[in-house]
Amino acid sequence: MTSVKLLEALKIRTEAAIEELFMPIKPTKGEPAPEIRIPAVYIARLPDEKASNKYAPYVLHTIVNTSYTQQPGDMPLGLANVRTLFCVYSADEQEGGLQLLNLMERIRIDLMANPVVEKQFRLDYEGGIEQLVYPDDTAPFYLGEMMTVWKMPPVRREERSVWDGQPHKF
Repeated sequence: MTSVKLLEALKIRTEAAIEELFMPIKPTKGEPAPEIRIPAVYIARLPDEKASNKYAPYVLHTIVNTSYTQQPGDMPLGLANVRTLFCVYSADEQEGGLQLLNLMERIRIDLMANPVVEKQFRLDYEGGIEQLVYPDDTAPFYLGEMMTVWKMPPVRREERSVWDGQPHKF
């Protein structure tokens, strides 16, 4: 559940960071469509992975893995690795590459300037932020990804008392 809340919080945060960033969309034959729009933000999966290019421009946040550890006497530590995919469209290759970088940088800068999301998830600076622009020739679509590590809120263990059956927190 906590991982889901992190993705939902990142979606809201991303939408706010890019709310004024209008980008071109691929023209569709026979269908009237706007020429530009704000990138859509998705979590977990795209609505249709087989037709991923039709959603461009978009941002997709997914959980890659989570880990939970606890040293004796310490609070539990949970970490989530989040992969954020970016896809933009442009008929001009130079412009497409710059639009991709612009989208990625807006989100990176926003996360670094405000590393706490929804008062419970903290960007792990030790884990850093990694960005990769795919070098493949995918024109007129341009793709990149960002990896971030998030500290998760601790989960407190509940145990039932043998005397009254009520949960007790330790």
